Amino acid sequence: MENLPETCALSHPVFLRFGPPLFQRAETDGEAVMIVPLGEKTVSIPLRSLQREFAIGPNTPDGRVLSLVNASLDFVNQIRLGDPFPAEVLTGDASWDPDPVHFQIALARLRLALVAWLTSGVETATHLDQSALLALVEDPGFRPRIHEAFVRAAGELGLPGADAVVEAIEALARELAYVEALRARLLVRSQDILRKINEIQTLWRGDTSHGETLAQVQRLLIRAVRQFVSRFEEIDAQTGEVISALRNDESQRGFIRANRDWLYRCLRGWEPILDAWADTEEITDRDQWALIERTYRFLAPRYMTVKEWTSEHQPGGRKKSRPQMVW
Repeated sequence: MENLPETCALSHPVFLRFGPPLFQRAETDGEAVMIVPLGEKTVSIPLRSLQREFAIGPNTPDGRVLSLVNASLDFVNQIRLGDPFPAEVLTGDASWDPDPVHFQIALARLRLALVAWLTSGVETATHLDQSALLALVEDPGFRPRIHEAFVRAAGELGLPGADAVVEAIEALARELAYVEALRARLLVRSQDILRKINEIQTLWRGDTSHGETLAQVQRLLIRAVRQFVSRFEEIDAQTGEVISALRNDESQRGFIRANRDWLYRCLRGWEPILDAWADTEEITDRDQWALIERTYRFLAPRYMTVKEWTSEHQPGGRKKSRPQMVW
């Protein structure tokens, strides 16, 4: 990557005219804004408007820093002058850590995929739950097959021996550990909300005043969960071709990191809702309904299908449906 500034440093006088600025995303549309004090109140100025008004071009030093600020707000809530930029925008590394178990799960998936490449009759990792997956690869009776797969893979990849394959597999697993963490923190938890909504719908059946809202929340959740499932299936399919993944490790790393960052941005958007639903077993009906309405307000602008109109005076002018996604 190019030599990028590691911290937020801006030289134009506008950034100090009203006091130290704060950069964050607007709650309304997610646009990057600068917030500055003005008397007893604060003023929010979109960065695009600020750059246009003060002629801060994208290729100027301040313009490049503001571009980093905009990108950084996908990974942190706020940026102030002097704050370090997150690793995602500087080096491509992650600024957060998965749990050790997520590395073990990723490593187990890759080992099993390698054995599946070598032999037939091995259950694929995607059809095993985590405990069964970890138990299988740690089974002493299974280890000789893993070692044989390492030896054969070394010849296929032109590596000096099994140890080199082990090292390559572990490097790939370190990247995929983030995907496994996001599978647990985003996909599993969003599926759990959908399960709870399905249960609540059964309890409120026949209540027409609440039924439509519940049905809408259910439809939007299904759409969101399907999108997450599709993303994880794509990652699993590409990295499951383990020999190809090891042969093209640089492109695979870029693919994994791009998906990792997209999923992490989704997690950051979803986290308040996920946390709110995490402990709902003992809440009152009134609080439960307030959470359902809050969930609908969160989902609707992100997953509701809207009509997109094009002018009838333009070639092919027509209307079409598309999901409206906002992060």
